[in-house]
Amino acid sequence: MDPDIAVSLHRIAEALERLAPAPSTPAAFDDAKLFRLDPGSGRYVPAPDFALPLELLLGVDRQKQRLVDCLDRFAMGLPANHVLLWGVRGAGKSSLAKAAFMAVAGANTAMRLVEVDSDSVTSLPAVFESLRGRPERFVVLCDDLSFEDGAAAAKALKSALEGGVAGPPANVLMIATSNRRHLMPRAHSEAGGPLAASEDAEEEVSVSDRFGAWIGFGPMDQDTYLNVVRAYAQTFALETPDLDRRALQWSRLRGARSGRVAWQFTRDLAGELGRSLPL
Repeated sequence: MDPDIAVSLHRIAEALERLAPAPSTPAAFDDAKLFRLDPGSGRYVPAPDFALPLELLLGVDRQKQRLVDCLDRFAMGLPANHVLLWGVRGAGKSSLAKAAFMAVAGANTAMRLVEVDSDSVTSLPAVFESLRGRPERFVVLCDDLSFEDGAAAAKALKSALEGGVAGPPANVLMIATSNRRHLMPRAHSEAGGPLAASEDAEEEVSVSDRFGAWIGFGPMDQDTYLNVVRAYAQTFALETPDLDRRALQWSRLRGARSGRVAWQFTRDLAGELGRSLPL
């Protein structure tokens, strides 16, 4: 072969090697129990353990028990449904998902949780496939899920949950949280006409049917709210003579009564009293 041609071919080969993507390495899930999917790189990034103990989530005993039962069955390799936690804002849906996972994962070393941003719903089929067949058992959490971008995201989620011809991965369970039971955005664009908008709405509503377990969170009444505040105050030794009055005043200023509002009041009171909190 002509030496000049050989040199040129060698340079072309080197250039192609530089342009080719690096070979993918299998994801490692040994460093943590919680991971988040990095949207840019597609890597599973370790995250610190969720610090809020399950017993500190108050006023949601029924919801707590249902979710723990579902996760216990999944951890043991028994049939379990994907879970939709839906209801009013501030009810503790996301916190309950993570705290319940930590409670169950403590007795099962194979359990892992992967959090996927709601903006990355279209990546879920690839995520499920990347986890299929691994020895770990994965809970995939998507917080504040809705389909503001239309039916494309809904179709991707349905594809992930159904698994195509291969079926859904037996070692993956999904938990989604939403303020709306049917996951629909508040308004649909009719740019494609009323029929297209109607079909998109039907596509999105049908996704919620793929979640076999619906766990609802209603508004918190005043007695429950005060009981939650009192329990936090007792747990963290936050003594004040007018606790109930101040807690109610705080909720009126926030325009809501919820577990989140009760916790925010507790943090404010602890700061005022010069006390630290473990969370």
